[in-house]
Amino acid sequence: MQVKKSSLSTLSNEALCKLRDEIAALLSSRAEELQKELNRLTAGAISHRKETNGRAIVSKAKRKRVAPKYRGPAGETWCGRGKKPRWLAGALNEGKNLEDFLIVPAETGSGNSHRE
Repeated sequence: MQVKKSSLSTLSNEALCKLRDEIAALLSSRAEELQKELNRLTAGAISHRKETNGRAIVSKAKRKRVAPKYRGPAGETWCGRGKKPRWLAGALNEGKNLEDFLIVPAETGSGNSHRE
C-alpha cells in the first residue's frame, strides 16, 4: 500500500494537509486500540496471581516496607535483611556488638531488660 511519489507531488497543499490529518487520526485510533488491548491483557495477568511452592508472588510495588532495626552513628539504617551494610560490618570488626545499634532493643521473655 505504497503511494507513488509522483502522485503526492501533484496534490495541492490543502489535499496534503487533509491526508496528513486522516493519517494522524488513523494512527491515533490504532494506538488507543492497542493501549486498550494492553490494559486488558495486563489486568488479566494481575488478577490471576501466580503461585510458587504454595506462596503467592507479590510484586515489589505491593510489598510492605520493613521498618529499620539498626541505626548507625551517622544516621544510616538497616532493617536486618540481606547483606550487612559497610558501616555495620566495619563496626562489628572493630569489636562492637550488633545490639549496640538496635533502634528499639528486643524485649526478653521474662520482661526484664538487660540494659541499664
